Formats: sequence, structure tokens, C-alpha cells
Amino acid sequence: MRKLLAALLALPILAACGPAPEPDAASMPGQSQEVAAQTETQELSAAPRERSVTLSTGVTLRYVEQGSKNGPVVVFLHGYTDSHNTWDLNLPIFPRNFHVYALDQRGHGDSSRPLCCYTQQDFAADVVAFLDAIGEEQAILVGHSMGSFIAQQVALDYPDRVQALVLVGSAPTVAGNEVALFLKSIVDTQVGTVDPDFVREFQTSTFVRPVPQSYIDTLVSESLKVPARVWQATLDGLIAEDHSARLGEIDVPVLVVGGDQDGFFPVDQQQALVDALPNATYVLYPDTGHAPHAELAHRFVHDVKRFLKSVTK
Repeated sequence: MRKLLAALLALPILAACGPAPEPDAASMPGQSQEVAAQTETQELSAAPRERSVTLSTGVTLRYVEQGSKNGPVVVFLHGYTDSHNTWDLNLPIFPRNFHVYALDQRGHGDSSRPLCCYTQQDFAADVVAFLDAIGEEQAILVGHSMGSFIAQQVALDYPDRVQALVLVGSAPTVAGNEVALFLKSIVDTQVGTVDPDFVREFQTSTFVRPVPQSYIDTLVSESLKVPARVWQATLDGLIAEDHSARLGEIDVPVLVVGGDQDGFFPVDQQQALVDALPNATYVLYPDTGHAPHAELAHRFVHDVKRFLKSVTK
């Protein structure tokens, strides 16, 4: 935690550093062109398609879709102030036999930014409304950081809608988290557009292993789309919610993926999450920070693919 606290305060901006990068890390463009519906054969090899949908909760979500329409449904949920682009190193190498949706959640990316309602329950209700809108009864939820807590919330509040969970860079709760409270003390001072230098430092401080500079630039650009009021309301919602005592109610299979140098949620908090879940498998990556999916993209996809195969037999 101290490392991340120091990094958030450090200026000038520091470049990400650490162990050698993962070989052959893939990336995808930050923006895709929306395309018309294609045949099943075309979809298995087609580039992701960007679309939008207005939900019964009143928000319009932008999302990316790829893969087989007949495959198991997998919904990717990004972290705090991110967008679907957080999965840019994963989606190009993700198996096309899964029907994948990667969302820009309310207030984030290119989705609408309502004036209120940024609790975990609000985000979770959007996920269920999204499943309703696309006509799917159940999905496997893959969430990073904030997205992992929203995935937990969906599983608790709407258990019939969740087939399995993949929780990345997660813990039982954000309530009382030292780094989150420190982050709040900075975010609460922001007005309008959040300071770009702070945004870049915030993003780079989460990595231990190096990631492509173009990826960091995209994350910074996406975070700058998020107005200060949404940074504030979303973080307040994360800190306020503590459903850790209910985690035993989640009986679906869960894969927990963490880094042993996560500056937000250290290993003991990751282990506490695993211990609280009745049916969890834990994968801990060495020399890895808060974003295992980006720092070890190929290994992450391999581990998730193996897990998904086990829960979709």
C-alpha cells in the first residue's frame, strides 16, 4: 500500500517499471467501427463490434461484442474510471467460441453520465438490465477491481443471473481500505475534469510489470472522459458498500486472480476473499501488481479459458 500511496503523490510522472514484459502481448485499437450483424462463421473471426443500448435503468451503455452468438455469455466489467478498453490486451486473444460483451459502465467510457446513482447496487442493476436487453438469462461475469465488486454484488442480489465469476484484483470489500480513502482525499478536491497529471500517475501506479505505452495512453484518455463528479460518486459508492459478511451466499464457481504486489489489495485481503467464498479457486501471479489481466495478458486469458471450460461443460 505504501508503494501505491507514494506513487500517487510522486511527480513528475514515473514510467511503469518492473520485470520483463510478457512476450507477444497483443493489443487492439482503442476505437472500433460498429458493423452490421454477420454470419456465425464471420463472427468467429471478426473484429469486435461496438454498439450501444438503452437500459430499463435509464442509462445508455456503450459496449463491445465479439465471438459466437451460440457460445456461453461472458460479460467483462472494467475497473474504476476505466472503460472496455481495459481489456484491450485480452479480447484479441480471447477464444471466439464465447459470446463476449465488454461494457462501458454508467458514467464511464462512452456511456451516458447521469447526475446521480453510482452505488454498487446501481452498477449491478445495470448489468442485469443489460442481460435483459440482450435477451440473456445468465452470464459469466469477469470483473477487474471496481468491476469485481460489482460482479460480487450481482451474484448476491441476482443469484439466478450469474453462472460463474472471475474476480481480478479484488478483495472482500473496499470499505476502510487505506489506499481508497487516500485516493478519495485527492479526488474530492477535483472540479470538472480531473487533473491529467494525476490521472496518468494513478493509472501507471497500478502496474508492477511493464505494459505497452499505447495501452497506458488509452487508459489515461478514457479516465479523462470521466468527470470529477463521477470519480467522486463512484468512489464514495465503493467505499460505502461492505457486503463481505454475505460472500458465503455466493455458491457459483469463482476464479480469483491476483498479483502478489497489488498496491490496493495485498495478498492477505485477496486470500480473505477466497476464504469467504464457498467455491473459489485462487491464482496468484508473481511480481505482478493490481492489473494481472494487463501485466500478464496471455497467462490471464489461458487461466480464464481453462476456468470457463470447467464451468461450461
